[in-house]
Amino acid sequence: MSQLFDHTDHSLYSNGMTFLRQPMVRDMTQIDTDVVVLGLPFDLATSGRPGARLGPDAIRRASVHLAWESKKYPWTFSLWDKLSVSDAGDFTYPIGDPEYFTAQLELAAQQIISQGKALLGLGGDHFVTLPLLRAHHKIYGKMALVHFDAHTDTYSQGSRYDHGTMFYHAPMEGLISLENSVQIGIRTEYNQENHGFDVIDAMQANDLSAQQIAEQIKARVGDLPVYLTFDIDCLDPAFAPGTGTPVCGGLTSDKVLKILRALQGVNMIGMDVVEVSPAYDQSELTAIAAATIAHELLHLWAVKHRP
Repeated sequence: MSQLFDHTDHSLYSNGMTFLRQPMVRDMTQIDTDVVVLGLPFDLATSGRPGARLGPDAIRRASVHLAWESKKYPWTFSLWDKLSVSDAGDFTYPIGDPEYFTAQLELAAQQIISQGKALLGLGGDHFVTLPLLRAHHKIYGKMALVHFDAHTDTYSQGSRYDHGTMFYHAPMEGLISLENSVQIGIRTEYNQENHGFDVIDAMQANDLSAQQIAEQIKARVGDLPVYLTFDIDCLDPAFAPGTGTPVCGGLTSDKVLKILRALQGVNMIGMDVVEVSPAYDQSELTAIAAATIAHELLHLWAVKHRP
């Protein structure tokens, strides 16, 4: 499966920008870092404004602003003392072929995590999470999902490739445990009968403290392996305008970062940040927010797995 990562001919980043200026991994059969960053330039499942395929590039470029701190405030340790990170560039696929993308991304992700490495995905529209969940399930079994978003993405009426249907399919495929999964920041319509997920909607999240939200999440997920997915539209458009389906009334970047820091101890085994669409961004606000959230997730992973 190493041919899936033939950066000699295809990578946009083999000699250029990487996440947090970390080294490029070239041989996916011999990974010598703890975490691998993989760009997912896919937006064929988008229902709103397109452009999320350019998200990985924007997030990487914004991450350069974060790379200078030896310790990211307010964390009290240097991330690089606890873990190593490499960037695998962007996953490449024939343009306009969602079937190939879905099947081959699952194989590529499985190739990474089967070596005992964690994967940080940079989207791309939110559909990319479904093949990533399938790959993680093959290694870890049933997982808890911690899902930050303005939308539940549990809509059954969508097409086979739709960024609003992943979490309708995931529990039906047995990938995640609904009774251990939680969605934070929801502020759009969904069928509240038999929904299954615990929901902390945006109004509740804006009224509760970050610590209260984190305690509710921890109680829900228990000791299960946790996959954390962050749709950037969980943030209010004031903090993340560059996304395909912005919804007013969201969380602040400060509240989100505090929640993530308070989740120390959860058994997070996979993570992604998705739906950055730079064409609609202003002064890189959205890309910087996404890069910062991804940076926080690395700290969160390190606290649990490299204490």
